[in-house]
Amino acid sequence: MRSYSVVSMKSSDFSVPMTNKKTLISSGEVTKILTSFPETDSAFSYFKSAAESSSLVHTTESCNYMLEALRVDGRIEDMAYVFDLMQKRIIKRDSTTFLTIFKCLSVKGGLRQAPYALEKMRESGFVLNAYSYNGLIHLLLKSRFCTEAMEVYRRMVFDGFRPSLKTYSSLMVGLGKRKDTEAVMCLLEEMETLGLKPNVYTFTICIRVLGRAGKINEAYGILKRMDEEGCGPDVVTYTVLIDALCTAGKLDCAKEVFAKMKTGRHKPDRVTYITLLDRFSDNRDLDSVRRFWDEMEKDGHVPDVVTFTILVDALCKAGSFGEAFDTLDVMRERGVSPNLHTYNTLICGLLRVHRLDDALEVFGRMESLGVKPTAYTYIVFIDYYGKSGDSVSALETFEEMKNKGIAPNIVACNASLYSLAKSGRVQEAKGIFYGLKNIGLAPDSVTYNMMMRCYSKVGEIDEALKLLSEMVESNCEPDVIVVNSLINALFKADRVDEAWEMFMRMKEMKLKPTVVTYNTLLSGLGKNGKIQEAIELFEGMEMKGCPPNTVTFNTLFDCLCKNDEVMLALKMFFKMSCVPDVFTYNTIIYGLMKNGQVKEAMCFFHQMKKLVYPDFVTLCTLLPGVVKAGLVEDAYKLTANFLHSCGEQPAALFWEDLMGSVLAEAGIDSAVSFSERLVVNGICQDGESILVPMIRYSFKHGNPSGAKTLFEKFTKDLGVHPKLPAYNLLIGGLLEADMIETAQELFLEMKSTGCIPDAATYNFLLDAYGKSGKIDELFELYKEMSPHECVPNIITHNIVISGLVKSGNVDEALDLYYDLISDGDFSPTACTYGPLIDGLSKSGRLYEAKQLFEGMLDYGCRPNCAIYNILINGFGKAGEADAACKLFRRMVKEGVRPDLKTYSVLVDCLCMVGRVDEGLHYFRELKESGLDPDVVCYNLIINGLGKSQRLEEALELYNEMKNSRGIITPDLYTYNSLILNFGMAGMVEEAGKIYNEMQRVGLEPNVFTFNAMIRGYSLSGKHEHAYAVYQTMVTGGFSPNTGTYEQLPNKA
Repeated sequence: MRSYSVVSMKSSDFSVPMTNKKTLISSGEVTKILTSFPETDSAFSYFKSAAESSSLVHTTESCNYMLEALRVDGRIEDMAYVFDLMQKRIIKRDSTTFLTIFKCLSVKGGLRQAPYALEKMRESGFVLNAYSYNGLIHLLLKSRFCTEAMEVYRRMVFDGFRPSLKTYSSLMVGLGKRKDTEAVMCLLEEMETLGLKPNVYTFTICIRVLGRAGKINEAYGILKRMDEEGCGPDVVTYTVLIDALCTAGKLDCAKEVFAKMKTGRHKPDRVTYITLLDRFSDNRDLDSVRRFWDEMEKDGHVPDVVTFTILVDALCKAGSFGEAFDTLDVMRERGVSPNLHTYNTLICGLLRVHRLDDALEVFGRMESLGVKPTAYTYIVFIDYYGKSGDSVSALETFEEMKNKGIAPNIVACNASLYSLAKSGRVQEAKGIFYGLKNIGLAPDSVTYNMMMRCYSKVGEIDEALKLLSEMVESNCEPDVIVVNSLINALFKADRVDEAWEMFMRMKEMKLKPTVVTYNTLLSGLGKNGKIQEAIELFEGMEMKGCPPNTVTFNTLFDCLCKNDEVMLALKMFFKMSCVPDVFTYNTIIYGLMKNGQVKEAMCFFHQMKKLVYPDFVTLCTLLPGVVKAGLVEDAYKLTANFLHSCGEQPAALFWEDLMGSVLAEAGIDSAVSFSERLVVNGICQDGESILVPMIRYSFKHGNPSGAKTLFEKFTKDLGVHPKLPAYNLLIGGLLEADMIETAQELFLEMKSTGCIPDAATYNFLLDAYGKSGKIDELFELYKEMSPHECVPNIITHNIVISGLVKSGNVDEALDLYYDLISDGDFSPTACTYGPLIDGLSKSGRLYEAKQLFEGMLDYGCRPNCAIYNILINGFGKAGEADAACKLFRRMVKEGVRPDLKTYSVLVDCLCMVGRVDEGLHYFRELKESGLDPDVVCYNLIINGLGKSQRLEEALELYNEMKNSRGIITPDLYTYNSLILNFGMAGMVEEAGKIYNEMQRVGLEPNVFTFNAMIRGYSLSGKHEHAYAVYQTMVTGGFSPNTGTYEQLPNKA
């Protein structure tokens, strides 16, 4: 049983038990007793008595409690006593100890303010000893405040204390993480100056820091020094050196070190082998990985899950996926279970080479093998989908992860935002961003930057700017890259002043403008024609510590040349402070050519050749103007010399792009002269690649006959042997110009020359036959394909189906569809179903159309927006507005985004059955969704409102069209609709005003306009006016139709 004595406290009548000296009270009990005192004086008296007693033990906990209690009462001197006691008794001083003292001394900002707090501590009686200094340095390094730790270290040395070897080592590690090798080596020198001898651990840290910074020679120097000073390296030192050598790409040197270990005292251990396997795997050296693996097993190190996973990674990187999968079986045979990291490694390897299906199969089998995917596994797939441009799958994977009960971390959210930002899917991105708080996450810098990138991509700059302000307020650091893109976006939106404001705010955001920032500003100013501002900005770069680079000069020259200041650009060119590149010369040549200075451009080009090799862009910039100036011989020589310097015949794409540039600038006649010269002299050995762009140019400019003449000239007169691309281009163009017979003749000629038509050739002709209703010819040609070893493709089948539907043979089209399906090799697409569903709908067979629509998914074809539009239109035209609206809602629910056509069809069908309010609702929803209604959509709703006698609302929309500054202009249908509906309402004067407005804007009336006017006057009893309109119509050369006579009043 414990024996107690009572100690009376002077400041209170409160008595506390003290143990007898033979029994120690635990530290927890001391703190408990301290907390039981109602007053600080009593607690402090007990604290001091306990300190003097050999049976009581003070700890960090009891001391920190006392410090806090004294702080509350503002008793700094007593706090200094407690701190001094901690130092004398070597009681650990933790972060709470220092933070309590800082708080008492009104030092705000936490541990980071330690260098500032030290002076205040000294002034208030808190004098640190060596142990306290060492402890404080370690606390700062643990909190990653390396700069502050170094300041405290400097103060410690200044106060005459010698830091411990452990402190030096910790500082070196901290500085090493920042790759500050100079500071690390200074510390090594300073510790020796203070009489501390580095040990093997200290030297090893230096080798690691130097190695990771790529300073291999210096690292070897430390190794040599270790031997000289009798501090021999151990296995850790050698392993660290091997890691450094591999990281620096010096694999042979790493092998030499390994060989030295094998023959020396310090044999490679398990960590050495893991390092070697991992690093050589990273370098895709599978042979070396296998050798190290064999050595590891010989040395008695049994492979575990870590080494096996590295081997799987190495096999994946070498493309040996079969062996990687076999390794999993070997692991299980040896009793080593593949873990989550193993499977993640295999999935990453498969995704690197785009083997998505295999990766998904591994992912699907993980849980059955006892390994649960984590957020990281899902992130790997989200990241892959995002970088592949498949934002839909990325988002689906993100949602699947949440549905599986795996809480997304910020990395998963950022990966999803990346994919959405890349594709500009701002609504889904907003859903993730604003949903972060609901799952207990706060956006980080990456999150904000991704979201701003997303807003910038879709042109929502104001939203991006709001987010930037929120980001700064949340103490997240903006990314200079995103700020640069915002500046660029503001320039593109013609918000030049705001772009400048953003640039000026960079200092406030603690961002230093980079050369890219200046280049972005210069580019924006150039596009806005602000030459003087661009020059001033350029001239100020050097003063701001950001010297211009070649890209800067190129950007400025581009600005000057595009704004007709090529001579100023030339002056600056000769004063360039950096080496011009090919783009610099190309820009100046462009400016000279734009200015019509062809000879000067050619001289500059010849100067260029002395320093920089001209590239293809140079040729495309210079040649068109030279050809246009009639200097065909010069153009020919330039091309010949360029090709001679290349030393090989260029690909077809070279000639096609070159001729495209020449045609755009010089026109067809000059281009033909230039081309003839190239072909005749054998400079262009592939004459077809020159012919193709000229044929394309002729078709584009509405000259199909000229295209055919060109073809004959080059093939028959100049000996060019046309191949499939030229024939297909010509046949396709002729068919588009309705020259079917000429195309047929060319098709027969093509076959007679031995050039075998492909599916595209047949598809052109089949499509033309289908559109012109030549079904017999269509089937005859369709049947011809297989014997000629040309297998019809999905496009072929779709063309035939569409042709049958267009000619009214819906049942034959359906028969063909079912025949193809039954063969098993046919995978229908939306282009297969579209014509069939449309044909059935227009034939009044809506039930069959709906059945076909519902069966699409059975064949792996997801209905797209066009399919929904066809079916909605079918129900709408049949007057089944409810069914049309139901389909629209289903479409939205299934994630298919409605387009302008969808809304137009819906507005039309609702107005047709008199449900104008609903039509108006969808018209407004169309505008709110970010789509712009076109003139057809406006006309549909205006006509619907007019028929319902809601003429004021119709007029409002008409005025909205007029006030859109030419974006949407009322057409003849708009005016006819308003004239008709005003007339029907007896408001003939308003109808007359609309008619006059129509003429004022330059639109010619048609027979429907006159009929509408006649009808209005007839219904209003103004028969003479009706006949006057009729007379104007006839004398104006318009032919009345039956509707005209029906509207005319009966004279009798």
